[in-house]
Amino acid sequence: MDKVYDKCCGIDVHKKLIVACFRKGSKQELRNFGATTRELLELANWLQNGGCEMVAMESTASYWKPLYNILESSELKAMVVNASHMKAVPGRKTDTKDAEWIAELLQHGLLKASYIPDKQQRELRELVRYRKSLVSERTRELNRLQKMLEGANIKLSGTVSDINCMSARNILEYLLTGEFFDEAKYDEMYKQKIIAHNLKASKEQIIDDLNGVMTPLQRRMMKELLSHLDELNVHINNLEDEIDNFMKPEEKKATQAIQDVTGIGKNSSQAIISVIGTDMSRFPTAGHLAAWAGLCPGNNESAQKRKTGKMRKGNALLRSTLVVCAHSATRNKNSYFYAQFMRISSHRGKKRAYVAVAHSMLIAIYHILKDGVVFKDLGADYYNQFNKERKIKCVPKEVKSAWVGGSGSCRLNLLAEFKINVKKVDGGSLRFFGFPEVKVSQ
Repeated sequence: MDKVYDKCCGIDVHKKLIVACFRKGSKQELRNFGATTRELLELANWLQNGGCEMVAMESTASYWKPLYNILESSELKAMVVNASHMKAVPGRKTDTKDAEWIAELLQHGLLKASYIPDKQQRELRELVRYRKSLVSERTRELNRLQKMLEGANIKLSGTVSDINCMSARNILEYLLTGEFFDEAKYDEMYKQKIIAHNLKASKEQIIDDLNGVMTPLQRRMMKELLSHLDELNVHINNLEDEIDNFMKPEEKKATQAIQDVTGIGKNSSQAIISVIGTDMSRFPTAGHLAAWAGLCPGNNESAQKRKTGKMRKGNALLRSTLVVCAHSATRNKNSYFYAQFMRISSHRGKKRAYVAVAHSMLIAIYHILKDGVVFKDLGADYYNQFNKERKIKCVPKEVKSAWVGGSGSCRLNLLAEFKINVKKVDGGSLRFFGFPEVKVSQ
């Protein structure tokens, strides 16, 4: 087999151990290094002196990152390889054999490099991931606060829509004083606009919900929770400012462009750009991007039978962000994504439907970034208008005739008899594959 690299190195990376196999033609040299910066620099110097043309390593957890950064700064070419693409020979599983196997595959050009963004984008991704972790921690603290309030029989969630809002905080600050929340106090706070004027419950219900039994220990714990929430809010706001300042002009422009997609906000767009970048040339098609993100069903067919469509893991940050955006997009009943979700969830389940919507959103993002097009929502009626004539032809003739000449109740009975899915729209009207709408009395 032809050799692509005459001098190359395969590295097996661990937390505290680096095993390197340096191949020079048909000869090889094995060395062990520690994982400290000094020892990694020694490894890089050894490879430089030997004239190494390419270095390959597995993407083991996050242990590869320090080594990759040092090799990059030393102007050594390096690639990170997915471990699933290079299985070692069974029965010979050692660190030394792993390094030798990587080096041999690399020398003959049998390894495929994983995409590693530039240093600026990797740092942006770290900022976004840290912000996401802080937001998750804030959510956990809010859940603890809600649980504590329920234990004190304070129904704050029935009064405000968000217990992290300003009105909820002002109410909690007053409850921590131990004073009784009566009608006079409510009128005072309402007049001073300390609490919002659009709370969910009536005044009498609010007074009943907020007068619980809170022990001194619960008050002290609640003060600690509120203090921690304040700190988290400050850190999250600082990180958001840092991310805004850290992003390049073209990245900011890209985030603004993909925010036109239904369900995608500012924070989500920043997370997406931090993962995929702005250059879509490394993805030949939108399908390649979807497969890399872990939002594309896998292929496993034999004898013309599909065994499973299990997806690969893909990028966790990108996938989770898009699924959250899909949940948000499907709340808009006038959007194409809502119609897609309803169509798929009826026979495939909600979880698969959300993943399908996330896949469609990623396809739209790909074309926005690559082609410079502006996102245009197809609308909730897209599936009704798509291939309308073919759908109508598939309907039995007796159904068509009864539908055209029948009354509203007759049509409803007909639909129920033939189990035909219809879409309910405003005003109680029903839309059926392009047939005339009919008002149905409730």
